[in-house]
Amino acid sequence: MARDEHRPEELYTGPIDLPGMRELAEAESEVDQPEITYDEQRYPARPRRLRPRDQLRRGGVRRRATDPRTANGTNPRYVDWLVNQSMLHDADVLAREVSGQPAMWRNPYARPDARRAIAATDVWFTAYPISLITRQGQSFLSALGDEELWATFERIGITAVHTGPVKRAGGIAGWVDTPSVDGHFDRISTQIDPTFGTDDEFRALCDAAESHGGSIIDDIVPGHTGKGADFRLAEMGYKDYPGIYHMVEIQPEDWGLLPDVPGEVDSINLDPETEHELAERGYIIGALQRVIFYTPGVKETNWSATTPVTGPDGVTRRWVYLHYFKQGQPSINWLDPTFAGMRLVIGDALHSLGELGTTALRLDANGFLGVEKSAEGLPAWSEGHPLSHAANHIIGGMVRKVGGFTFQELNLTMEDIRDTGAVGADLSYDFVGRPGYHHALATGQTEFLRLALTTSLELGVEPVQLVHGLQNHDELTYELVHWATRHADDAYRFRGGEISGADLAELVRAELTESLTGTADYNRVFTQNGIACTTTSLIAATRGFASLDDITAADVPGIRDAHLLLCAYNAWQPGVFALSGWDLTGMLTVAPDEVADLVASGDTRWIERGAHDLLDVAPQATGSAAGMPRARALYGPLPAQLDAPDSFASRLSGVLELRRRHGIATATQVDIPQVAHAGMLVLVHRLDEGDPDVQAPLQVTVLNFAGEATEGTVHSEHLTPGCEVRDGATGETVGHVDDLHSFSVSLAPYGAMFLLLDPPEAPTD
Repeated sequence: MARDEHRPEELYTGPIDLPGMRELAEAESEVDQPEITYDEQRYPARPRRLRPRDQLRRGGVRRRATDPRTANGTNPRYVDWLVNQSMLHDADVLAREVSGQPAMWRNPYARPDARRAIAATDVWFTAYPISLITRQGQSFLSALGDEELWATFERIGITAVHTGPVKRAGGIAGWVDTPSVDGHFDRISTQIDPTFGTDDEFRALCDAAESHGGSIIDDIVPGHTGKGADFRLAEMGYKDYPGIYHMVEIQPEDWGLLPDVPGEVDSINLDPETEHELAERGYIIGALQRVIFYTPGVKETNWSATTPVTGPDGVTRRWVYLHYFKQGQPSINWLDPTFAGMRLVIGDALHSLGELGTTALRLDANGFLGVEKSAEGLPAWSEGHPLSHAANHIIGGMVRKVGGFTFQELNLTMEDIRDTGAVGADLSYDFVGRPGYHHALATGQTEFLRLALTTSLELGVEPVQLVHGLQNHDELTYELVHWATRHADDAYRFRGGEISGADLAELVRAELTESLTGTADYNRVFTQNGIACTTTSLIAATRGFASLDDITAADVPGIRDAHLLLCAYNAWQPGVFALSGWDLTGMLTVAPDEVADLVASGDTRWIERGAHDLLDVAPQATGSAAGMPRARALYGPLPAQLDAPDSFASRLSGVLELRRRHGIATATQVDIPQVAHAGMLVLVHRLDEGDPDVQAPLQVTVLNFAGEATEGTVHSEHLTPGCEVRDGATGETVGHVDDLHSFSVSLAPYGAMFLLLDPPEAPTD
């Protein structure tokens, strides 16, 4: 998941003062709400004083003269300033502009359609704004729209760029913007952050992509915002704004339950005892199923309390609010009667698609959109909730309705990925195979990877629905939620014995941690979520390098071959293939002392986000304009690579050319057979574009995850005896399928073969 603790000092932005300030609106009258009834078999009755009629207390508007510089709810100018910056305000304006227009009825939208999305674009470059080295004075967005870059991408076979979050993020303290605490995933505005460029440069980027047959993918964050104008207005109790968030007003007589907030911050995390007490008193639903990014003394629960905040009505309030991630990321409430949160998110999506010109949107952390109190003694229901499915259906449907598509970052069980994908996003990030192929490379054995892939098929998650990625800005995620939670007590056959899902997850995590960080001093564990590393530093660790300084020029081909194996695994199966600038240039990790201020809080992922120069536009630069230091690149810039036939980029273009020529992206995976060698993986596909009724040829991907040459037999009941087996790259005959539905192959260390099966010729009379 996209979670950053800090960003470099250069990314701080100053206050933005927008014109058009309006008079403070009259407070809207409140209406008594009917009492809410609870099923007494599941829920305890609430104390009478916590019933709706007793909680919805009225308060008249109090007007008072204030210093115009005052930054609180008593200053109408400050309130108007916040309103004009708020995402909810922008959403309401955007909605009125598109409502009732014929464009809203031209596209099918009811059901996700992975193959339609893939047909639009199937090989993605994943960008990270603060790590891209640009020309002197050139913005990130302008650099991404560079004609030379798109010509280079076209040569390689890249058809889309996922920009990463580039809209204003972080928070507002008084009249001043505060920096992002989460790599711009704590969004506070629909405006492009000036640090990354302008709205016009984003539109020009979309035009450049289109001229090369490509697309641009943006992000929306349906689960939370930052602490921007919307949250500050919510704290004031202003109009619909509290309805955006999962936030509960604590009555003054109970403020003694809340911890004091230190003067330098605006909220404080609740400890488990306070969380429990507030739940017992009926304020909040209490503990959730897990605490993401749990850190003792920093984040022990998913709830935080605010300081006292005075609203335009003169009332001072304290709130407790939900945040699945960091304190600066208050969670959005998708089932508030105002539907303010839904309006905000849909407005942000329409802005990206309609105003900026993107083709698709990534849904960040969209599996946490519903929470509900559970029976006594159990944690609140917060993962796999039906409201998440409903909310994702609305988002995905709206995006499809205007002609776009979505993909989701959903690190939950395979059933959750299947069920959410059935109604919501068109594609899902591959949290199924990604830790599996890392484990296969680390151990030289594919058994866990094969178990993950076969389990996925059995449960209805096909690879064509997934975005198969190499490195992005996040850690190598190894939470293995499927095995560690819902299937913790299930038994699985593994390494000749039987093991529970929980023990399997623990074993895989332990082996990954030992292999990648045990002797290597350059990869780091990131909280309980995974390991901070680049793809090349991961490979270096599996090849036994204790230090990055030990890697010589003679060692690069071995690392490159393993890297290309991972490319072939991800690209030679149905679905989207994605990779980053760190992959394309072969970046290693940054020395921790070079990003000491960023990793000080424990966010080790900054070591994997070194600055990289794709086009060699600033060879003398020691870092990006945003302040990220340049790390060592084993492969170098793309123009030089494309001039060398044996380089990573040149050979990658061959991998992608086979993918494109034979339509593997929209094929159907039909088998993941047992293998003759522990390091082998075999994937069998029908090149049918998803139509089971057509006569279609078979394609077989054969991979060797071991660092030594191997020979083995490929066997599958889907193989027809007598078929000729051809190498898709060379056209040479490899063998023939025998009567046992098998054929033999020989693979080099980290070898990969793209094989095509031609049916036997019919006998002649």
